[in-house]
Amino acid sequence: MMKLYKILFLNATIIGSLIAMSACSFYIAWVGLEINLLSIIPLFKNIKNKYPSEASMKYFIAQAMGSSLFLFSIIIYFIKNMPLSAEPEITELILISTALLLKMGAAPFHFWLPEVTTGLNWMSNFILLTWQKIAPMVLLSYQIHKHILFFSIIIIVSSMISGLQGLNQICLRKIMAYSSINHVSWMISSLLNSVSIFQYYFITYCFINMNIFIIFKKFNIFVISQLSSITSSKKKLKFFFMLNFLSLGGLPPFLGFLPKWLTINSMILNKHYTMMTILIIFTLLSLYFYMRITFSTFTLNSEESLIILFNKITYFHFFTNVLSLLGIISCSFIDTSF
Repeated sequence: MMKLYKILFLNATIIGSLIAMSACSFYIAWVGLEINLLSIIPLFKNIKNKYPSEASMKYFIAQAMGSSLFLFSIIIYFIKNMPLSAEPEITELILISTALLLKMGAAPFHFWLPEVTTGLNWMSNFILLTWQKIAPMVLLSYQIHKHILFFSIIIIVSSMISGLQGLNQICLRKIMAYSSINHVSWMISSLLNSVSIFQYYFITYCFINMNIFIIFKKFNIFVISQLSSITSSKKKLKFFFMLNFLSLGGLPPFLGFLPKWLTINSMILNKHYTMMTILIIFTLLSLYFYMRITFSTFTLNSEESLIILFNKITYFHFFTNVLSLLGIISCSFIDTSF
């Protein structure tokens, strides 16, 4: 059962993000981001373990850097542009965007994200890798079309770094962090073309992450070496684990392929051919280390029957995982004329 103070700070975290997203000025957005930051630190802390406290301090320092840069850039903007109707210059927009990219953990400002995720439990990691990206992404969407070249560089660097640095990892929390950086590059590229596609992408990413993190949390899995012993006799876990990771990599016909397909379609329509090609190539690297994780699940070692494996599964877990099979079917119902 969740403690009362955690419910209080969770509500404050949600309210802070909502304030930032619905703000009418950059100052109010900064206030919302600060409320969100100060509220989420107690959610990360764990009295029984020192590593979440260390991760919380690292997270606070990185977010404080981002907030300081964000406040610094909007002060420069309001000093130089006393008429509030004036458009900000490209330098100020890049400073504001850099601060937001630092707060969400996009490369090359990702230095804090893998270290913070290593010290947190799976529930805290889920909040960090999903909800904490909403407010900076929404604020980026207001200005992303004003300097497309800068964001194109960020997209390419994020996909390259996440694909290359995720290859030699054995810690599952770091792998999920680099996976998040890779998906951030896809989310930003979807924002370049359509906010609706970004919404599809983000909801699908949160949904698949929830399925994976439930499995990790339930069986207390943190490194790759734990997977072979756990999945050797649990075919339900083996089946869903493989399904969700292949879906996270965007492999058809799983659900994770749907937002990538929509993003690629919109990038082709807007003639972003080079960026689309680079994204696809480095996403294949991400798919490689996903398959390395699930390699032990591709073979059936025990004599347990596959027919009766669903007798001991909860309806919610079964329903959420079966939805990951509906990627190609969902494509038939999505209007791609964004």
